[in-house]
Amino acid sequence: MPYVEASVRHRQLVAAARTVLARDGVGRTSLRAVANEAGVPLGTMQYVFPSKELLLRAVIEDVIEETAEVFRAAADLDGGLEHAIRRGVEEFWVRLVEGHTELQVMQYELTTHALRTAGLESLARWQYERYTAAVADWCQQAAQRAGETCAVPFAQLARLVVSNLDGLIMQYVCDPHPARSRQDLEAVTEMLVGLSGVRRDADVVGG
Repeated sequence: MPYVEASVRHRQLVAAARTVLARDGVGRTSLRAVANEAGVPLGTMQYVFPSKELLLRAVIEDVIEETAEVFRAAADLDGGLEHAIRRGVEEFWVRLVEGHTELQVMQYELTTHALRTAGLESLARWQYERYTAAVADWCQQAAQRAGETCAVPFAQLARLVVSNLDGLIMQYVCDPHPARSRQDLEAVTEMLVGLSGVRRDADVVGG
């Protein structure tokens, strides 16, 4: 078997694991199943990931980083805070939710698994820390570039963006209804924009 760099092999096996997890769920995912999906011997699989828990940790970390990166890249920061919220929420929904039910189910299952597994609990907390930090960062950048203020702390606004999206995603996964989900997404976006109470710094000083 040709030599493959460790970092490349790691990514290959994590990608294969994500495919198996999305298709079969955590309970039915095994090292052998992932090795078969990746087209490598079980021994190679066990050399890189000696246990299923180590593999799941790597998958959870990979999913968190991917989602955080989408949050970071989704918002247009040059149109002010309101525009960033609207664009960020919309782009996130299009890129990771619509048509990606298996991915979302896998994420929820992995989060629950982390909370219930000794040694993995911190990953669930880290997951939401990473998401909210990414959202808070682009909200703050957008406001600063436009010379705006936000009525609530950016960290709080970010937590509410993430928690509202979480709720809409769960409803969408349980009962896919694209048109209704879009209406609800628009309503949530309006609430978030209203909560932000965007004001230009000049208006604050002048008032």
